[in-house]
Amino acid sequence: MYRLIACDLDETLLDKGRHVSKRTQETIKMAEAQGLVFAPATGRGFYSIKQTLEELDAANKKNHYMIGFNGGVVVENYGPTIIKDFPMPFEILAQLFEFGSSYDVAIHLYTFDQTYVYHSNPEEDAYLTTIPHEKRPDDEISFLKDQVCYKALFQNLDRSYLERLEQEMPKSLHDVLEISYSSNRYIEFNPKGVSKGVALQTLAEHLEIPMKETIAIGDNTNDLAMIHAAELGIAVANAVPAVKEAAQHTTIADHEQSAVAEVIETFIL
Repeated sequence: MYRLIACDLDETLLDKGRHVSKRTQETIKMAEAQGLVFAPATGRGFYSIKQTLEELDAANKKNHYMIGFNGGVVVENYGPTIIKDFPMPFEILAQLFEFGSSYDVAIHLYTFDQTYVYHSNPEEDAYLTTIPHEKRPDDEISFLKDQVCYKALFQNLDRSYLERLEQEMPKSLHDVLEISYSSNRYIEFNPKGVSKGVALQTLAEHLEIPMKETIAIGDNTNDLAMIHAAELGIAVANAVPAVKEAAQHTTIADHEQSAVAEVIETFIL
C-alpha cells in the first residue's frame, strides 16, 4: 500500500495553464480520504505555488505538505511551518551569480519568501507572469548576505547552451553543487547533497511512513533523485528520456491529460 506521493508540478501535475485538472483534483481528494499524503515537490518556493495549493484544497492546512526549491525545504502548509531546510551558503550563491553574469542567462535567486530575478528577458518575463517574483534592475545581491537562500537557477531557451555553461563552470564551484534541469529552459543549482529525493526521505521520516510506501512522479532531471528514492518512481508520458529510463512505470497520459490522476487510479484507488 502506498501512503505518500511526492509529485512534481510544472509539466507533471500542472497543465500548460499551470492548473490542476478537475479530474486530478477529485482523484487526489478520494485518495486523501483513504489516508494518502499528497505532497507537491517543486523547484519553486512555497509562496509561488499558492494557486496550486488552493486548487488542491491544501493551502494553510495542517497535515498537508510540500517540498520546495528542489528539496531545499520541507514544509507543512499550515503556517507555513518549515520542518527541515537545506540552505545555500551566500559565498556559493555569490560565486554562482558572478559566473552566470558573464553568460546570456536570466538569473533567479531564492529566499523562502521571494524570488529575485536578474538579467531577465522578454521570454522569461512572459513565462513568469503568474509566478510571484521581484525583478531586479541591477547586480546588487549583498542584501541577501543576511537572508537564508536556498537555490539559484539560470534561464535560457537553448538547452545546449545551458549544458555548455555547465561544462565551462569552474570545478571548484561545480563540486559543491547539485545541478539539474527543468522545463527545458532552466539549469538549477542546490547545495551538494540537496535534492527532492533527500527531501522525500525527510518527509517520510517525519510522517513515520516507510520508504517502501512512497511514490514519486516527475518529468525532468530535477525529479531524478526522488524517482530513484521512492519505492515506485513514475515518469509522465512527456518526461525526458533520462526520467523514463530511471522510472519503473511511465504513464499513458501526459501532463495535459491528467497523468497524475492516472497514477492514483492505477496504484492507489
